[in-house]
Amino acid sequence: AEHMETNSREALQADFDAFDISEELGFLLEVPLTHLPDYYRVWLDLASNLTQLIESRKLRDLVHKMPVLSPHLLSNHRELRLAHLALGFISMGYVWQEGQHAPAQILPKALAWPFWMVSRRLGLPPILTYADSVLANWKLRDPTGDMEVQNLDLIFSFPGGESCRGFFIVSLLVEMAASSGITVSIDHVEPAAFHGTLRIFVSGWRDNPMLPRGLLYEGVSNEPVLLSGGSAAQSSAIQCFDALLCVQHEYETGAFLTRMRDYMPPAHRQLTEALSLCPPLRDFILSRPGGDLCQAYNSCVAALVDLRNYHLNAVAKYVVVPGSRSVGCPLRGVGTALNATGTGGSNVMGFLKSARNAAQKAMILERPSVSREAET
Repeated sequence: AEHMETNSREALQADFDAFDISEELGFLLEVPLTHLPDYYRVWLDLASNLTQLIESRKLRDLVHKMPVLSPHLLSNHRELRLAHLALGFISMGYVWQEGQHAPAQILPKALAWPFWMVSRRLGLPPILTYADSVLANWKLRDPTGDMEVQNLDLIFSFPGGESCRGFFIVSLLVEMAASSGITVSIDHVEPAAFHGTLRIFVSGWRDNPMLPRGLLYEGVSNEPVLLSGGSAAQSSAIQCFDALLCVQHEYETGAFLTRMRDYMPPAHRQLTEALSLCPPLRDFILSRPGGDLCQAYNSCVAALVDLRNYHLNAVAKYVVVPGSRSVGCPLRGVGTALNATGTGGSNVMGFLKSARNAAQKAMILERPSVSREAET
């Protein structure tokens, strides 16, 4: 028995390694790096001072003076993740420095080429993703302390102050909760600060009326590239729960969620897809007599429905309501063009309602008794 237990533990660890997940932290990158070789100092200097450089309108000028650095000195996964994070933050700041009405149409080669090459090595797209801003953008204020909200900080930030920190840290806490099954719901984001200041910097260039043709990556692409901004739809944890619980999304919603898998680290995407290909758990439960298994399954689905409802309410609070207040005021906020659109490019309320409804449909309804079936 001890030998079997050891083998199963080793097999489980092999799965964790294969899918690049942590038993304690789930899909979070464990202890992300905060420094790169000195050669890349300019990247980290710009990313570390991003808020000040955006607010003083100096970022674009400094990017234009930046040398084209080769990414070949980046030697391991964690260095590549930090480089992708830094270049992603700088790119979003560069594109949106002047606000939604004057986005950059071209990403300069000094940003575009290394970002493209780092992205190819990681299997991620060359835009700031959820895997960057949430999974790989954290550090402990006190390295000897616990991973709790007061002790967590961001490596890089956008304008928005404490609301920016809250936005990304709350998403991180949800990812941590997903790994252990503990629910965490803490509100650390001011709606006006999110909608009016932060949201533009996590908006991408696909299905975005401000950049309808996409963004040209100088020195890399001859045509503009269409890429979605970071979105909770890119969370591997939520998509894994959908797959495990056999939540069947309607065509448009399902297609969007499938496309969002391209923004996940490849190993995380593979786990999501592997769960989708497993024999359906719901069918297995339906084939078993007795109610305990069914009850446990339904409680999991109910928790997923609750999460979707919470997300719906949060989007109403942080996007729809502040958006309606900024109508007619072109210098404030993200403006009317993006009010109905998620940072990933979806019709946000329609998408979230469809996802919530799909989870509700997965519930196993109480089956009629044998006698009632006999009557009919």
